Amino acid sequence: MVAVAILAAGRGTRMKSSLPKVLHSVGGKPMVERVLDGLATLHPSAIFIIVGFGGDQVRAALAHRPDLTFVEQTQQLGTGHAVQQVIPHLEGFEGDLLVLNGDVPLLRPETLAALVSTHQQHHNAATLLTAQFLDPSGYGRVFCTEQNVVTEIVEHRDCTPAQRQNPRINAGVYCFNWPRLMGVLPHLKADNDQQEYYLTDVVRDLHPAMAVDVADSQEIFGINSRKQLAEAYAILQDRIKDYWMAAGVTLIDPDSITIDTTVHLEPDVVIEPQTHLRGQTTVGTGSRLGPASMIENSQIGPKVTASFSVITDCTVAAGTRIGPYAHLRGQAQVGEGCRIGNFVELKKATLGAGTNVAHLSYLGDATLGDRVNIGAGTITANYDGYRKHPTVIGSGSKTGSNSVLVAPVTLGCDVTVGAGSVITRDVPDDCLVVSRSPQQVYEGWRPRHLRQPEADQS
Repeated sequence: MVAVAILAAGRGTRMKSSLPKVLHSVGGKPMVERVLDGLATLHPSAIFIIVGFGGDQVRAALAHRPDLTFVEQTQQLGTGHAVQQVIPHLEGFEGDLLVLNGDVPLLRPETLAALVSTHQQHHNAATLLTAQFLDPSGYGRVFCTEQNVVTEIVEHRDCTPAQRQNPRINAGVYCFNWPRLMGVLPHLKADNDQQEYYLTDVVRDLHPAMAVDVADSQEIFGINSRKQLAEAYAILQDRIKDYWMAAGVTLIDPDSITIDTTVHLEPDVVIEPQTHLRGQTTVGTGSRLGPASMIENSQIGPKVTASFSVITDCTVAAGTRIGPYAHLRGQAQVGEGCRIGNFVELKKATLGAGTNVAHLSYLGDATLGDRVNIGAGTITANYDGYRKHPTVIGSGSKTGSNSVLVAPVTLGCDVTVGAGSVITRDVPDDCLVVSRSPQQVYEGWRPRHLRQPEADQS
């Protein structure tokens, strides 16, 4: 059995934020949730989140995870003190405890699985995740035998010049045999300048202890500042984009594109420069998104194009063309083979197959049938100042340019709305409806300032 303790109590003062450090987002998820994602293959028997500063915020952010136990660390007195807080929760536990940091979000599940596997195969009392850096300055060094058995851990400031040549550093990730850890953990002392209880101090009293080098040192990248947050995001983006390009997705300019880990792309999707895919978004095969588009929490069907447009919380069916400069939001649903053109906004609108809204229109709280053609400048006036009202337009209907449909209103099938009309009442099937003032011409008319003599204008 494996239990997990995630250290998430620190304030992160260098973040300069009222938000707990572990809740800052990396690629669409709080960093502590990314740490949890690393446990995917381990199936731990218990997961403890050790909280302190902003503990209520951390609990709220992870409320969708019922498998978590939150443990309060009222004073932040070091990593050893943090792990001491789980002692009451593991009484009688005979398994292993994996200790992770909530601000180290890039660890892969395979790395943690290898760490635990090595620990258990060798019946270690402690197993440390380590890395070998070309420039290990500032990091504590881990000294091992040829069999990777740990002989000593020395903080950088305490290393001799010879010891500082050792490139192996401590990543701060541990797997402990819990019964053996309990032999030393309660007896930790704060014999240091910071008067804190360090988890590294227990390792020298646990035998055997072994080091496991991580293959990719970027995995142990920790975040303490906004700059490091950006650096972690860049590392994550490189991983994501490498994965999708290997899976058959074309990224025209990868450096200008961002993709959340929660996004799913089918083969032969093309992503143009300056395009950003967010949240629970899926994109069907053969679609081309961008340039300069943002798609968030939306389902995009196959062979869809969207350029210079924003799509949020929407569904777009196959073969639809969107943009440039269109805005789809609020659970809009667009059928197959539609055209959503220049400067069109859809909000909570449902469009049937083959419907065209080519330019300069707003459709809100509207339901359109198949093969509807919306003329330029058509507006659904859906808000009366108090509540929103629906508009329904039947299949095969057309609106002329500069039409206003004042909701609630229903147009039947095969209706033609004359240009410039303001429609306030329901319209039956198969008819022409025109509602506008008759044109009047006043011959010889001039503005007042042109009609008056020059002397009167002085």
